[in-house]
Amino acid sequence: MSAADPQGDEEARAANSNLVRDFGLLIKSATRLEHRIDAELRRECGISHTMLEVLIRLCRQPGEEVSQRQLADDLTLTSGGTTRLIDRMEQAGLVRRLPSPEDRRSVLVEPTEHGRTVFLQASAVHARVVERYFVQPVAPQDYAPLTRALSQIEGALREDA
Repeated sequence: MSAADPQGDEEARAANSNLVRDFGLLIKSATRLEHRIDAELRRECGISHTMLEVLIRLCRQPGEEVSQRQLADDLTLTSGGTTRLIDRMEQAGLVRRLPSPEDRRSVLVEPTEHGRTVFLQASAVHARVVERYFVQPVAPQDYAPLTRALSQIEGALREDA
């Protein structure tokens, strides 16, 4: 393609647009932070970031079990993916499944004592990594507007789902 090709110029403008660049920064930052958190959790706690996300949801309301279906929805996983994840967590002694008293088709999940202990350890690791790579690089006066903007984006996406 020659430099005088109008289609090539149009393609270059589209590929180099501010929207493409800005969204790319968001995705790259989120992906790199996710990988950093996951690596630290695996190294220090023996669990994945996704497993921590399950434990967060299970420990948010102590004493209340969460349905496996709700976990799938919250984590945006397929039901099969959630089943495999909960299988691995159950084998690791982090969670246990219980039949739902209201719905025989539903399975409830709750953390074990070991799961609660791992959750507290993993939460500290997660907080340390997030503080270092998400909070510290941003000027203090920019942090609240950043999180407000991210919340607005998430809200718009949730509303249109």
